[in-house]
Parts: sequence; structure tokens; C-alpha cells
Amino acid sequence: MAETKIALLPDRGVVTVNGPDARKFLQGVITNDMALIDTQQALYAGLLSPQGKILFDFLIAPTAEGFCLETARTKTAELAQRLKMYKLRADVEVTDASADYTVAAIWGGAYSPKTAAGEGPAPIWFADPRLPELGYRELTTLRTDWALGGGEAESATQDDYHAHRIALGVPEGGRDFGYGEAFPHEALFDQVHGVSFNKGCYVGQEIVSRMHNRGTARRRIVPITADGPLPESGAAVVAAGVEIGKLGSKAGQRALAEIRLDRAAEFQDKGEALSIDGTAVHIALPAWVTFTLQDPSGTPR
Repeated sequence: MAETKIALLPDRGVVTVNGPDARKFLQGVITNDMALIDTQQALYAGLLSPQGKILFDFLIAPTAEGFCLETARTKTAELAQRLKMYKLRADVEVTDASADYTVAAIWGGAYSPKTAAGEGPAPIWFADPRLPELGYRELTTLRTDWALGGGEAESATQDDYHAHRIALGVPEGGRDFGYGEAFPHEALFDQVHGVSFNKGCYVGQEIVSRMHNRGTARRRIVPITADGPLPESGAAVVAAGVEIGKLGSKAGQRALAEIRLDRAAEFQDKGEALSIDGTAVHIALPAWVTFTLQDPSGTPR
């Protein structure tokens, strides 16, 4: 039987969007379709630049007052400011609520949150919408009586969680791609249910749709394994002396890297190995992606 693990994620923060117009407001600016909230617990989405690059990525879950957006803790103030810039006359209140929330990830087995009756609101609890194997998220406030894991899960660390995420091949903003640098397809938004190609307009939508319809995605963030120790994030992935990508987050000899997959396929067909700082690395595409080295754009989902 799988052993459930739970880890606090101090690198994650929360922005709340509350008010009568919260849903309509978010629908007009994010990459995903807020209508999906009606049939699932949460969404993964991004807020893009007009040029179609990811400025923020986040998990969205409903609350009694509106919605909470869980994102990188270093970006919460900036995200709140950006959303306020877009709200115009919308009847919404945007708040950086990171000081009020604790974020935890739960994975590896069954789990249900525990709160003491009458001691405050229940935690915001949802299945991670990106990939089932990522497990669950639990967001609790200072008013919530919450014991880590409720006695049902083994305490783990933030590093344990990221090692699990890396092994699954799921990128995260600020760790595997720089904000303002990557297009949604490069960060696998089309693979981890982070973008809707059927909703109306949002900031950057035209560029994303064009890339999707023309199949022009060539760079992808993919899992790699190394034959030895890996350097720090940002190191170049090379083949025959040619740089074709860069290293993202790592856990031991596993890592994620943004790689020009069509070039990787060309070099591998010629028998040229990939390496990072002289250490041989190997691309290990997960079974859940729809693209290949030869066809990085993949099949529309």
C-alpha cells in the first residue's frame, strides 16, 4: 500500500480574488476556462504578457468569498498588483493573503483533511489538476485548527515534494522556466491542463493559439537523468558543442531541462550524446505527454 506523505511548501503563497465579479474577471485574463471549476475542484492556469509569455502560473480553487490563487511566494505581491491593474470597473477585491495561509502538498496515497469542529473554517483542499500523481493541495488559514497530516500521513520536506514533482516531469514557474521568458507550450501548459483552446480571448491568447494550431512548439521542458552529479540550474545542455537547452530544477541525478527537442532528435540520430558540464544526460519523456522528440508540438489534447 502506498504511503501518504505531506509537506509544507513555504515557497508557495496565496492571492485571493473576491467579490461578485471574481469569476468573470478571472475568465477574461487567465489561460484556462473558469467554467471548469463547476466540474473539478481546481484549475492550473497562467497570466501572460501581451507577447504570450508566462508572467505567473498558479493553481486556482474556489472559496466562500471568491477564489484563491496559489503561486510562487516570491511573486504574490507582483501578481496581486498585476490583477489590480486589469480589474478596471470589475467588482472584485484582490489581496496578497500569503501571510494568512499555509500551503501543503499531499501525495503517495489516500488522505482526507482533518479540522476540529467549531475551531474555524475547513481547509481549502483539492486534487492537483495538473497530474493525478501529484496528489492534493491543502491551504489552511491561521483560524483553522489543523494538525500536519491529521495523523494519516508521513511528514515530508519541501525538497521531497520537488523531487517527486521532478520525477513525474511537471515543471514549475521560477524553478524550471523564468517568468516572462517561456511560452505556455514550452512549460507544458497544453499537457498539464493549464490552457483552454476553446474559451474566449485573454491576454496573450492570439500567440498561444497560433503556436498551437501551427504546431510550432519546438522547445519543451522534459525530465532528464544524468550519469553523474549535475551543476546548478541554468547550466547549458549541449550536443556536439552546440547548446540546445538549459537545466532547470534538479533532485539528485534527476532533473528537468528546457530542450529544443527537434535538435536533440537530430543529434541523437547521429549518435551524439547530450551533456551538461561534461556529464552525460538522457531525455526520459514521461508516458503522459503527447509529444515526441521527432514531433515536439504533440497531438492537441
